[in-house]
Amino acid sequence: MNFIPVILWTDALIFLLVAVGIASAWWIRWRPHLLLPWQRVAKSGVGMVSLLVLSLFLLVGLLDTLHYRAALPEKSNGETVYSPEVLSAFDALVSGLRNRTEKTYSAPLSAFLYAKESIEMPGGKTLRDYPRLKYGGAHLADPERELAGDVVKRAGLGALCGLLIAVVLAAVVGWIERSVSTRKVDGGYAALYPPYTLAFAGMARTARALLITVLLLAALVGAVASLAGAYHVLGTDKVGQDVLYLSLKSIRTGLVIGTVTTLVMLPFALLLGVAAGYFRGWVDDVIQYLYTVLSSIPSVLLIAAAVLMMQVVIEMHAGWFETAAARADVRLLCLCLILGVTSWTGLCRLLRGETLKLREMEYIQAAQAFGVSSLRIITRHIAPNVMHIVLISVVMDFSALVLAEAVLSYVGVGVDPTTISFGTMINAARLEMGRDPIVWWALAAAFSFMLVLVLAANLFADAVRDAFDPRLKGAG
Repeated sequence: MNFIPVILWTDALIFLLVAVGIASAWWIRWRPHLLLPWQRVAKSGVGMVSLLVLSLFLLVGLLDTLHYRAALPEKSNGETVYSPEVLSAFDALVSGLRNRTEKTYSAPLSAFLYAKESIEMPGGKTLRDYPRLKYGGAHLADPERELAGDVVKRAGLGALCGLLIAVVLAAVVGWIERSVSTRKVDGGYAALYPPYTLAFAGMARTARALLITVLLLAALVGAVASLAGAYHVLGTDKVGQDVLYLSLKSIRTGLVIGTVTTLVMLPFALLLGVAAGYFRGWVDDVIQYLYTVLSSIPSVLLIAAAVLMMQVVIEMHAGWFETAAARADVRLLCLCLILGVTSWTGLCRLLRGETLKLREMEYIQAAQAFGVSSLRIITRHIAPNVMHIVLISVVMDFSALVLAEAVLSYVGVGVDPTTISFGTMINAARLEMGRDPIVWWALAAAFSFMLVLVLAANLFADAVRDAFDPRLKGAG
């Protein structure tokens, strides 16, 4: 076998989240009262465009979650030996970006290094000049004259190919939509059942925005893919790694921080918040005291202390980890756990207040009068009526957690230094911004990717909030 699959701890949690998402979608699609808010989201042009952008980030993150170890050419006692380096399906897909490493810094779309070096000429003379890159623009005979024209040509051809692929896919999707939007029933045609009308009713109003976005994204991806085959589109860093590759690899770390932390935070907030609001009395006092004390501690100091203690434990037990990737993954998982334990207080407070209000509703009091158990009241009446708050808070907290990782990694208490993330890129750029000439593209790339990810998450959160607003349940 040429490789063996590797499942890290964060990989398993991501697979669990994907399974939960698929199961939830299957559960919702057959229940009209749960389907209605999502139908409002589907009718929001901004929400669907944001979801499309987020889907691209999710696709990159999921591909980067499929890890494996490749087999080495040599064998030990007739058995296959596997590389200690853990790669992913995304690494295999963009192997050109990963393997084309230069000597040091180079500017975006450049054919030369960023700093002058002493170059020995054929006659024995030494000249101070910018050396040619090993890979970037290596196909050009005279980069100073040919570079601009070649970049424009490749970008134009790549954008055109991307647009053609997008048009073909749009035509195929349109044909599938028209073919399944009606069904032949007893010799006639009937409309699809309500679960299927969600996508088409929403797409009917957002088709133009989605089509424009798809065309723009296809043109952009096509142009970047075409240029990346011959140049370093976003330049290289200090050790010559492609900055575009580093930026794309950072997406998974941001998604893990945003999603796995939510998976850790949600049980604390949901159970304690509902329990405090429903049971009241000493249970409410204890839970209020707990989250009030936790909220009073400066979060950065608490996270820093926990991360440093966790780092000491990992260093003292290095034998626990088979590869460096496993060690870095455990630190990332521990960071998610720490962030989850320290960030549930806000949602818990919201759920407590909502549960206090629901507890006084007539149907809750009627259930209590008929002797229905507290557990059944909470699971059948309280929990379903607070899930809109949970969903809105989870989606809106995602962007805050992505930014938190960048801040924590910048101050040195975030992910492992070997883990590629937006925070480690920004931390490395701190020294690059102070050199002469200034190296700006690594910071600009991390900032741009993080801005698009967080902005798309915030816009989608706004659409979800508007759709699940109880005041709008009677609208539409």
